[in-house]
Amino acid sequence: MKTEEIEAKSILVRSKIPDADYVANPYTGCQFGCLYCYATFMGRFVGEPRENWGSYVYVKTNAVALARRQLSRWTPEKRQSRVLLSSVTDPYQGVEGRYRLTRGILQALVAAEYPGHVGILTKSPMVLRDVDLLRQLSRAEVGLTVTTTDDNLARFLEVRAPPSSRRLATLRQLGEAGIRTFAFVGPLLPHFRCQPQMLDDLFRAIADTGVEQVYVEHMNLPAYVRGRLRRELLDQPEGVRVTYERAKTEEHREVLGQMVAELVDKHGLGVRFGGAMYHPKMMRAQSTSRSGTGA
Repeated sequence: MKTEEIEAKSILVRSKIPDADYVANPYTGCQFGCLYCYATFMGRFVGEPRENWGSYVYVKTNAVALARRQLSRWTPEKRQSRVLLSSVTDPYQGVEGRYRLTRGILQALVAAEYPGHVGILTKSPMVLRDVDLLRQLSRAEVGLTVTTTDDNLARFLEVRAPPSSRRLATLRQLGEAGIRTFAFVGPLLPHFRCQPQMLDDLFRAIADTGVEQVYVEHMNLPAYVRGRLRRELLDQPEGVRVTYERAKTEEHREVLGQMVAELVDKHGLGVRFGGAMYHPKMMRAQSTSRSGTGA
């Protein structure tokens, strides 16, 4: 894994994604290397080709100092903004254990007595390390991305991410620690069209952790993601391969959306934004905005 230290120009960056006014991405790149990840485009800010996704992480060593400086200048109105860690990287990937940038940003928010909503989105149980800080933020919320209960499938698609079983356990532990939680079911895997019981199992497992709210998002499939998946799915059953090829269609999204609507009702879960989201325009906006990478 290539790790390189860089300096960023800013760390709290205006966001165009739903439910976040500002995002903080302390790293560029992500060592989890998920095959479906649309954030591959971030490589262009650090001179990395798309095919290198998952093999590099650029560490914004001045992220904490920038967060402190920016927060000190925010007006009372701006301090009500919703802040998310993170949108195009995982804030608790392995390098966080060494650099502790996410923890440092949380410490800056605590020191500033930040009153606005602070959201965390991760695939890592390392977030449990920072429960002490999360408890000190008045409106903290942690989400774990959980795409399947099948650890083998998760390992195939989410190459170096922690197993789904550990993410579900982390949601339960956070809830027991008094932290508000949600599950992010994103992307909705096309596998569910072939094996609908897998989606039922997933929502049941999420509800069993004590989570009450879920975000659900359809898979973003720009050409570079489709190509990467096509190569990796060669050994999968034909039905799965065909379903992935059709996953960009509105018909596919309608079928999965109806499945989600029935299952969240069945398992007593609230789904934010009223159903499964699909926002390729947001993805394009993220790719063209200044991402605080130092680029």
